[in-house]
Amino acid sequence: MKEPVLVIMAAGMGSRYGGLKQIDPVTDQGEIILDFSLYDAMMAGFKKAIFVIKEENLEDFRKLVDDRAGKHMEIQYAFQKLDDMPEGYEVPEGRVKPWGTGHAIMSARAYVDGPFAVINADDYYGPSAFQAIYDFLSNVTEKGQFTMVSYLLKNTITENGHVARGICSVDEKGYLADIVERTKIMRVDGKISYTEDEESWTPLEEDTPVSMNFWGYTGEMMEELVKRFPEFLDDALANNPEKAEYLIPKVTDDLIKEGKATCRVLTSVDRWYGVTYREDKENVMNALQSLKDKGLYPDVLWK
Repeated sequence: MKEPVLVIMAAGMGSRYGGLKQIDPVTDQGEIILDFSLYDAMMAGFKKAIFVIKEENLEDFRKLVDDRAGKHMEIQYAFQKLDDMPEGYEVPEGRVKPWGTGHAIMSARAYVDGPFAVINADDYYGPSAFQAIYDFLSNVTEKGQFTMVSYLLKNTITENGHVARGICSVDEKGYLADIVERTKIMRVDGKISYTEDEESWTPLEEDTPVSMNFWGYTGEMMEELVKRFPEFLDDALANNPEKAEYLIPKVTDDLIKEGKATCRVLTSVDRWYGVTYREDKENVMNALQSLKDKGLYPDVLWK
């Protein structure tokens, strides 16, 4: 059985935040949110992490990762490039936005040949989530046995603007039945709600399970992402060439509905922390320092 590896999506520039938020320090020791994820992953058993980044940000990431987490884990870098497309396809004029999370994961295909977990670089997930997903992936016996860590919607929103979340339906056996990406969720008149037209708002239950892009896959998921990308591009180039995204929840949902995969839902009751907007940073810093004060993390993560 091959060791699970961790794939970290870090190619987004954080346009709403106003900078490269993935490498913005959140502790007095200069640690970033990603340091906590890497520490939790290492403690759970992960030995290798693959960063998916923009090539021009390589030196920034190396300065922050190689001499810290890189002394304890094997680190590799993969580049998400707009022109990483199948033969016969070209980047449409005016396209600057990356092709989405599915394409980001594809960018690491040269480094993945077995089970792998996927996270966002700028989200704090908590140690129990890493342990649960590592244990699951370490015991996978068949192809198409996927998993995800879900969070309660009320634990994943910010008071500083809207967020995008994958709204999950879970069957009676604990498997993902359906996932729908809602791109604008926020509190409206005291209730968590989403909109699709900027005018009408639909309330959501506070304990709704949502995806924070913490996925676990068997190796053939890479093959599926590559195989399905041209079909996505055909539609995207015809209908939304500048903004369409190849999203990992959609591909996962398609495979489940086609009977090619199952996805076990692992539930975390921990609070998610992330810096979606610049105003979120102070709350995140206070929360992570509180976790250190409680002894859940050492004062300095990497020595």
